[in-house]
Amino acid sequence: MEQADIAPGARCAVGTGLAVAVPGGMAGLVVPRSGRALRDGLTVANAPGLIDSGYRGELRVILVNLGDAPVVIHPGDRVAQLVIVPVAMGEAVEADRLPGTDGRGEGGFGSTGR
Repeated sequence: MEQADIAPGARCAVGTGLAVAVPGGMAGLVVPRSGRALRDGLTVANAPGLIDSGYRGELRVILVNLGDAPVVIHPGDRVAQLVIVPVAMGEAVEADRLPGTDGRGEGGFGSTGR
């Protein structure tokens, strides 16, 4: 992990010094650490960050400081977590109409009343 100084409202990509080989049929999700989010306002800007099985470079974490004070990242600090999950690969199919659904249909955000 490289050192980084992140001002309030700023973001940066921080190198971890690590590389992984995610197996085929799996994906790596880079997610924030709840303690850092609560304590410092530090989170992963594109959460979850996606590492596909074909990537072989250094893992870099895009961090954003949502807090009101600067945050200094030191080598060895834990700033994110990597979760390996299975993925289902779908195939796009062009259609003139989509099938209906129960209750929501074409309603947008908040259309379920919850």
